[in-house]
Amino acid sequence: MTYTVNGRRFDDEPAPGQCLRTFLRSLGHYGVKKGCDAGDCGACTVWLDGDPVHSCLTPAFRAEGRAVTTIEGLGSPGNLHPMQRRFRDAPGFQCGFCTAGMIMTSATFTEAQKADLPRALKGNLCRCTGYRAIEDAVRGVTGIETAAPGKAVGTSVGAPAADEVVTGRAAFTMDTHLDGMLHLKVLHSPHAHARIVSIDKTAALAVPGVHRVYTWEDVPDRRFTTAIHTDHLVDPDDTRILDSTVRFVGQRVVAVLADTVAAAEEGCRKVAVTYEELPAVFDPEEAMTEGAPQLHGSHDPFVRDPVHNILLELHGNVGDVDAGFAEADVFHEGTYDSPRVQHAHLETHGSIAWMADGRLNVRTSSQSPSIAKVKLGYLFALRPDQLRVFCTRVGGGFGGKQEVISEDLVALATLDTGRPVCFEFTREEEFTTASPRHPMSLTVKLGAKADGTLTALQVRNVSNTGAYGNHGGETLYAGGAALMIYRCPNKKYDAYSVYTNTVPSGALRGYGMTQPAYAVEAAMDELARALHIDPLALRRRNIVRAGDPLVAMSDGPDDVSFTEDGLAKCLDLVDEALARTADEPSPGPGWLVGTGVASSLHETAPPTEHVSEAWVTLGDDLVYELAVGTVEFGEGTSTAHVQIAANQLGTTPSRIRLVQSDTDRTGFDTGAFASAGLFVAGNAVLRAANAVRDRILEFAAAHTGVHVVMCSLHDEGVVCGDRRVSLAELVALARARGIRFTAARKAYGSPRSVTSNTQGFRIAVHRVTGEIRILYSVQATDAAVVINPAQVRGQVEGGVAQGIGFTLTENHRVDANGVMVNPNFRNYRIPTYADVPRTEVLLVASSDSVGPLRSKGMAECCINPVAPALANALHDATGLRFRALPLTPERIYRRIDESRSVATA
Repeated sequence: MTYTVNGRRFDDEPAPGQCLRTFLRSLGHYGVKKGCDAGDCGACTVWLDGDPVHSCLTPAFRAEGRAVTTIEGLGSPGNLHPMQRRFRDAPGFQCGFCTAGMIMTSATFTEAQKADLPRALKGNLCRCTGYRAIEDAVRGVTGIETAAPGKAVGTSVGAPAADEVVTGRAAFTMDTHLDGMLHLKVLHSPHAHARIVSIDKTAALAVPGVHRVYTWEDVPDRRFTTAIHTDHLVDPDDTRILDSTVRFVGQRVVAVLADTVAAAEEGCRKVAVTYEELPAVFDPEEAMTEGAPQLHGSHDPFVRDPVHNILLELHGNVGDVDAGFAEADVFHEGTYDSPRVQHAHLETHGSIAWMADGRLNVRTSSQSPSIAKVKLGYLFALRPDQLRVFCTRVGGGFGGKQEVISEDLVALATLDTGRPVCFEFTREEEFTTASPRHPMSLTVKLGAKADGTLTALQVRNVSNTGAYGNHGGETLYAGGAALMIYRCPNKKYDAYSVYTNTVPSGALRGYGMTQPAYAVEAAMDELARALHIDPLALRRRNIVRAGDPLVAMSDGPDDVSFTEDGLAKCLDLVDEALARTADEPSPGPGWLVGTGVASSLHETAPPTEHVSEAWVTLGDDLVYELAVGTVEFGEGTSTAHVQIAANQLGTTPSRIRLVQSDTDRTGFDTGAFASAGLFVAGNAVLRAANAVRDRILEFAAAHTGVHVVMCSLHDEGVVCGDRRVSLAELVALARARGIRFTAARKAYGSPRSVTSNTQGFRIAVHRVTGEIRILYSVQATDAAVVINPAQVRGQVEGGVAQGIGFTLTENHRVDANGVMVNPNFRNYRIPTYADVPRTEVLLVASSDSVGPLRSKGMAECCINPVAPALANALHDATGLRFRALPLTPERIYRRIDESRSVATA
């Protein structure tokens, strides 16, 4: 067969049934991405004779004799296509995994299609941006700016890898091929709870191309936790690489290693496993009762009560809630349920391992290569010098890649065979085996005086950690922060993290705060209505103020400082914005209109120790090399780190060369989660850059005989009094004396501060269909000193969009046997362009006490107030309170219909 790809003709024969996506990637066109393999996400979009198609749905043979264009053929970094330039300059991307497909689709738009983007972009999904930046890119709106030397902070400079992202040349985890590479696939358990009686490998090993079949008997018998934290003791060691007992549908049973993915999959189908089914339990309340099936034994000292399936329970109180309720004039009590939801990052989990010079190398899609290295070293008894773990660009994370769930199997297989091994999750495996957000059921009880002053605040939180306890304890602790936001003399928090026979829950943006924030903020809204007080007025009366102790479970000392009154300012900005837009028209007859507001506080780093080390070196080429372990997956830390370094070194971002996320080339970094990529690693970058600056100034002062206080570093050199010395001269002089301008500095996640957010919505609800239309969305955020305004706005917009999905459409549905019934984008329904409104982002003018250059991270906290604000707006519109998410049209119209029937009875 003859093919023409990006203008080059060649003869090749695709495999029978091979799709165009895998065929093009086998030819090295890695800009063609895999997000779904079902035609749902558009990441694989290419042109056939100039028309965009989803290459995962297009058989490769249909491209014979036709012109195929991929993102690499559209333009190059030195010769961008106009649409690539627009996406770079908007900027129209964050992680960049969807960008190639977005550009290939958008570059074909007619003016009519540009005028109807909800329809034109319906086949392309983005999980990061919230789509507003993509719309700007399509329409040619420019958002990036050029920074003057030493003035990078506060400027919307572009991402360091922008040209590579928009041309499809940015390397993501799976964008490579190694000679002799084997492929690994996994057989998953069909049972929610079972003991493996026997495994027969014979038929699987007879499949042509199959090399190994690994069972629980073939792996190191070491217990560990897949969760990534600096202190692994905060999570239970309740997991094995492969286990003789399975505890959820989808758990790994067998790993098959073969020459091709198809052979490995066929090998999985041929493995014969005999199971002894065991009783299962899916509801956490039921799991805690006497006689419930037990998932784990008492062998782990960090499991609180294995008999009742309780991983951890917390009991904290301040004051006396019983006395507080006795003082109250008005009470409110309600139970609020948040379901299991998935990260849906477009790049699935995956890792590649190989041996080089006797060392194991692992290239992985992770939020923390440093801790992944520590875990692999422990599992396989490897010294640090025997192991390298690194990341290229990662296609989204949101906490989902704060786990070690692919690296262990490729390491096992490569150490066994000596050959390169690749393991890439399918989209279905993401939904059925990766770690979603914890389902939580929270009962909130509030008491208040008639004037709205809170007298008691009590919360009971039951969290479903699933079959294993990764993140089960830490998310439970984090949930206590929902009580910090209000001043109240009497507080009580009781919380339980409970094992069930469901997919293990994990870290997800908001990390244990999103669910309690929904419950507490919805309960406050209900209390306000019971008091006949405006919900905003009730919040203003009770919110914590600068200097107040942040009290949740105890009034003991902590390392959190609350020095700026950002929360009150956020409330004021949203109140003003809603008032300013109050006269905008509703959709018309049949629609009920309401507004809702909610707030949240979020600590700028996790309470467990977070560490980061940065290295800065002035090279002979007069470019500063910045090495930092933080991974870039769309949160924007790479850009911010470069800006901080350029700012302190008196230069421009173009003269900073970034090296990142490689345990061979960077220092230790706990990981990019909990906004610590800016707060902790940013402080390390700041300190290292300052140290190099000071060394250059001291050297220049000694060279010129001028006191160092009279010297200042600029883009091309140092001004010492009335004399200017070029960097080239200083570097040459230093080299001759054996001196290097280099420094390493560490930073830690303590002390910490807090970030404030307030979200406001005006919505319309159709009284017959239950459809919700968001008429206006606004979020005010206390970002302190803003490093990059465009990135802050993008993070907030993306967080709001993700929160809208979690609130309105997304639900990880599990049937009575523990099987997820909607493991694909088409049925899980993350928001499309048409589902997401523009969010007005309002920045509070403030300054942080401990962040780098007095800034705060924004990637995580912006999602927390979204669900309660929407729920409160729905209540305002309908007069009905919905206490369980998601707020689907079916639930809404049934309740409206029921209330109408009761009213007319």
